[in-house]
Amino acid sequence: MTASTEARETALLAAQAAADKLATDVSIVDVSERLAITDAFVLASAPSERQVQSIVDEVEDRLRAAGIKAVRREGVAESRWVLLDFVDVVVHVQHAEERAYYSLERLWKDCPTIPFTDSALPPAAAPAQRADASAEAPVATGQDADAVSGGVSGDGDEAPGALDPATSQPPQADPSR
Repeated sequence: MTASTEARETALLAAQAAADKLATDVSIVDVSERLAITDAFVLASAPSERQVQSIVDEVEDRLRAAGIKAVRREGVAESRWVLLDFVDVVVHVQHAEERAYYSLERLWKDCPTIPFTDSALPPAAAPAQRADASAEAPVATGQDADAVSGGVSGDGDEAPGALDPATSQPPQADPSR
């Protein structure tokens, strides 16, 4: 038995609400075959307590607008791991440290996932979800780095691989060094 259509729609709505508030690692786990008390878990994380609370507020607001009200809220005071119980769907919004420590995905790894794609992301970026932006930034190396740094390292010495401005060639090694 898989999650009901209503539970799937609720989970997807909650996941999109979390993603809209910049939640990271948003996923949906279908736990209907393992648990009798709920059909799906929505898992989301954030790097700060303030953002955890912002995500929780948005999920509650979005689902309330759809006529779905949480029957229980846990962890709101600390905002490290907030659990919102919507009966068929339980939303877990965790601080990134709690998410790594408790690793709910590992605990429920035998359960199928419900595909979720953040509708705010362009199609090419969707599978990666909201990955760390620094991981996507190109790293300047070689001549590109020299062009950015002007061929000078942070200590004022010429950076290795810097081009000689007069000849546009790499400088010759100084035998006196």
